[in-house]
Amino acid sequence: MTVLLSRFLGLCLTLTLLLGYASDSLAAPAQEVRIGVLAYRDSDATHDTWESTIEHLNKALPEYHFTLKQGDHQSLQHAIENGDVDFILTNPGHYVTLETLLGASRIATLEQGGRPSVENSLGTTVIARADRSDLNTLFDLKKQKLAATSPEGFTSYQVLWRELEALGMKPDTDVQLLFTGLPMDKVWQAVESGKADVGAIRGCLLETLPNWQERFRVVSPLPTTSLGCAVSSRLYPNWPLASLRYTNPKLARAVAVALLQMPTDEQGLSWAVPADYQSVHDMFKELKIGPYQYLREPTLQHLAERYWPILAFALLVLLGWLVYTVRVEYLIQKRTLLLQNALTEGEAMRERMQASQQKADHMSRLSILGELSANLAHELNQPLAGIINYGQSLLRRQANGRLDPEALNQAAIEIITQAETAAGILGRVRSFARKRPPVREHRPIISLIQDSLDLFSNMLSSPPSIVLDAQVPPETRIQADPLQIQQVLLNLLKNGLDAMQDLPPDQRVLQVKVTMQDNLVAIAVRDWGHGLQSDTIQHVFDAFYTTKENGLGLGLAICVGIAEAHGGQLTATKPEQGPGMIFTLLLPTYD
Repeated sequence: MTVLLSRFLGLCLTLTLLLGYASDSLAAPAQEVRIGVLAYRDSDATHDTWESTIEHLNKALPEYHFTLKQGDHQSLQHAIENGDVDFILTNPGHYVTLETLLGASRIATLEQGGRPSVENSLGTTVIARADRSDLNTLFDLKKQKLAATSPEGFTSYQVLWRELEALGMKPDTDVQLLFTGLPMDKVWQAVESGKADVGAIRGCLLETLPNWQERFRVVSPLPTTSLGCAVSSRLYPNWPLASLRYTNPKLARAVAVALLQMPTDEQGLSWAVPADYQSVHDMFKELKIGPYQYLREPTLQHLAERYWPILAFALLVLLGWLVYTVRVEYLIQKRTLLLQNALTEGEAMRERMQASQQKADHMSRLSILGELSANLAHELNQPLAGIINYGQSLLRRQANGRLDPEALNQAAIEIITQAETAAGILGRVRSFARKRPPVREHRPIISLIQDSLDLFSNMLSSPPSIVLDAQVPPETRIQADPLQIQQVLLNLLKNGLDAMQDLPPDQRVLQVKVTMQDNLVAIAVRDWGHGLQSDTIQHVFDAFYTTKENGLGLGLAICVGIAEAHGGQLTATKPEQGPGMIFTLLLPTYD
């Protein structure tokens, strides 16, 4: 009854459309119309299956020339995306996917003679070799190797997948899968050769093979079926022919009408009105595949399969980052070790330089004492001679019987005074000559200068006239090593005295002027000697440069180092008026 109704409706539509197309069917060049078809069999078998349909369309619509474009799932999808086909002829599972992704719209459904209806025409047949009597039900597929075309195969995989899921089995874990690819002939060839234990093929295809009963057996056939062939699964709608988003609507209507008018061919194939594919949607939704893949909870394996390019890139980035991090860490450790070694070596060098500086300072002080040793001996002779004289006087008075308490008391006082004088001279010399590490103290600058002047005068038999002009408050302090500052001042005083050796003793004058320059205290030592030339002044502080016949040229160089170590400096200038030189020691004050 359904077939008669569809034929009647098709006849009505044909008469209507033929009137509309009568004016367009003049002698114009036939326009090519390409129908993409899923080639689940080999090329010749696919051509033979659909040859009658193509011939009918070419006769019914002579203004068009219909051709077949065979392909697999991926190539057909690419052809649709590129606009290389005008219609698509494929299995119901592939159609449902294209309907969602690319807007395919069915205009007719394949009808095969002997099938109960177009909604219940397709199923899966599970086959095994005829000698495998151990494989009787779908439960027996567990741990067996199953051959199928591909994960996209509708009757060759997806339909069986649903049946196994209903039995609590997972094809990807409970069954060993062997995907052979298209054509479907490879499936039964794998079973027959022993590469696979069982295979999933399209229902009713087995019966078309020669001597199939001697070669294969059906696993878990349905007890009753109206298809006239053995299947192992529930049934689904037959293949649709669908138009695409860009297909001309008039052409689509004309093709639909022509297909509905197609008589049953020698293979029992004809076309009916589009079937309801809700059962295919239900299956895809249950399996969470195709357009319903978004319902599946993502697993690590699924995410890896879907996003492997991104994951691979991220892995490469991570690997590169790890390599970079390891290299940077290695370089940091290497350079840290080098820096530590450099710091250790620098510290050792600094200690050696400090020790060398201390030795140089000590040698400089000893040099000063050596140069003044003759005068020092003369200075010590005076108090020692006084002590001897007072001691002899006491002995004579005792021998003459004239030693009274007053004379004894006076002699003792003089002896003590002269001894203290000699001890003071020796103490200052010993303090100046001793070797010790630098020590910073807060000292009044004026008292420190006065001690230096006293030490210098006490070491000379005929000291020059020294004028101290202090223009700073007596409480002005510096933070310095007193011994090193004395060393600088004694060097400057001695150099000034040496510069005036050609002058008469009464004309030998040294002036020490103390002033403030910004936050620095300036100690200027001036002499009235022969002075220095301008080119000599430029080198006077260089090490080993000297204008003295027996000099080493280290005194002023050491003094410059002491001044800079205290945050100050040492300068040499000519006075604005008169002969001589002015050496100025600048030191920061301490508040």
